[in-house]
Amino acid sequence: MHIAIAGNIGSGKTTLTKMLAKRYNWTARFEPVEHNPYLDDFYADMERWSFNLQIYFLNKRFKDLIEIRQGSEDVIQDRTIFEDARIFAPNLHNQGKMSDRDFENYCDLFDLMMTLVELPDLLIYIRSTVPNLIRQITKRGRQYEQTIRIDYLNGLNELYENWIAGYKGKLIIVDGDNVKFENNPLDFQHVTDQVDARLFGLFAGENNA
Repeated sequence: MHIAIAGNIGSGKTTLTKMLAKRYNWTARFEPVEHNPYLDDFYADMERWSFNLQIYFLNKRFKDLIEIRQGSEDVIQDRTIFEDARIFAPNLHNQGKMSDRDFENYCDLFDLMMTLVELPDLLIYIRSTVPNLIRQITKRGRQYEQTIRIDYLNGLNELYENWIAGYKGKLIIVDGDNVKFENNPLDFQHVTDQVDARLFGLFAGENNA
């Protein structure tokens, strides 16, 4: 099985990935952040490094997907390849931080990769407002994230909502502002009840939250 967590920067993806991996004994795959050779440069000069960063992420996540599909483990993944191409790259392009030439090249490569990629068995989207994202980003204190602009986060949120509105696979939406799964066991159970319903047919009367 392949389960994926989607959401904006600071929405709580990594935390929820770790908690669900432990709860269901799934193998966790995390976004390549700590050893990413482009992140510091990107946040210092987005126009110069946007294409390099997005190609780096696309390459890493494509490799992950091939390994997931070829392997026998149940895997939960922190962020999806679709977010790179449907949200982050378009946002950079829309804001003038990725050129038309680079964006077209990137999209051509992504479209080719999509001939070999399937949707995850379940997507969990953490929906969060920008003020909540800013609180979370400030709380975790990554130096390179402190220069993120509010309009950048707003643009990402709009693209996330557009993508989720047309998503065709199995989907759970978690209210990241109000469902405090990290600190509240009942809120975490609310999430796992929905996972059980979507993957295993348990509590099938539950609605997404």
